[in-house]
Amino acid sequence: MHNRPADAAPDEVILAALSHAHQRGGFLVRPEDMGKVKGKAIEAMEFQVEAQMKQLYQQVETLARQAKVLKKRAEVSYQIYQCEMRSDPVINQFYYLYRRRDGTTFLSLVSPEEWGGSLFDFVAKVRLLADHTWDVLEEKQPV
Repeated sequence: MHNRPADAAPDEVILAALSHAHQRGGFLVRPEDMGKVKGKAIEAMEFQVEAQMKQLYQQVETLARQAKVLKKRAEVSYQIYQCEMRSDPVINQFYYLYRRRDGTTFLSLVSPEEWGGSLFDFVAKVRLLADHTWDVLEEKQPV
């Protein structure tokens, strides 16, 4: 309980216990001030929502680009696994994909510069990744 002077009126004791301004010079809240407070709060909320939505859209765009790259790797990988291979491919090794005149493809360790001729059409330089997909490093013709 509050210690009050003997001459304090009961109303003063009640007012002293209030947590908001209750006397002259105290903070006065007018209806139009409350509208300003709400307006500023809404403006801040809209700014935050817009910033977070922009960040989410950027993340979605990044994920979409990554999905497109992964899909291309999978498509190339299917094509490479359909071609002729004379040995088991080694992870992180560079290989060269060629197309014969009859349209069949094969994978070789020999680069186009090492062939010394144009018996085959160079398609792409690829590398086997650890997940057994193929990364296209250089592409002359669509794989």
